Amino acid sequence: MKIANDLRWMNSGPLAGLGEIELEALQPGSSIMPGKVNPVIPEATAMVAAQVIGNDATIAVAGQSGDFELNVMLPVIASNLLESIELLANVSRLLADKAIASFRVNEAKLKEALGRNPILVTALNPIIGYQKAAEIAKQAYREGRPVIDVALENTDLSRERLETLLDPVKLTAGGL
Repeated sequence: MKIANDLRWMNSGPLAGLGEIELEALQPGSSIMPGKVNPVIPEATAMVAAQVIGNDATIAVAGQSGDFELNVMLPVIASNLLESIELLANVSRLLADKAIASFRVNEAKLKEALGRNPILVTALNPIIGYQKAAEIAKQAYREGRPVIDVALENTDLSRERLETLLDPVKLTAGGL
């Protein structure tokens, strides 16, 4: 359910949602919004997860309903367990093949959001100081502009130096 919901959120949009990925269009549209494409495979996966959660609740109640060495609810335990295994196996393959394997990453949207993320100025702290970095972060956020552009205007650092310092790949690589 977590993976399915994450895919649905990352696919949401195109204007008011996250729009980080684009899931394959598997059905012609939405029942109420012409042109919209519903994330039907993640939605089906979430429904399966809900069913399995219900089956688990039944199994839990049935398991604790036994008396001593006898539990007359073993058939419902077996039935719900087998149903859950079959449902999860089928939907896992479907989700992998029809959603995860075929989605496209919206690189432009991600780069734009990352470039405006105020967290980037943390890399500037040792060079320009915490106070100046905080001012740049606040201005970039307030104006909805890329951090690098605001830093270029408010420091004596060159664009080339800022690109090196604010490179997200380098900032997340770890190590020394």
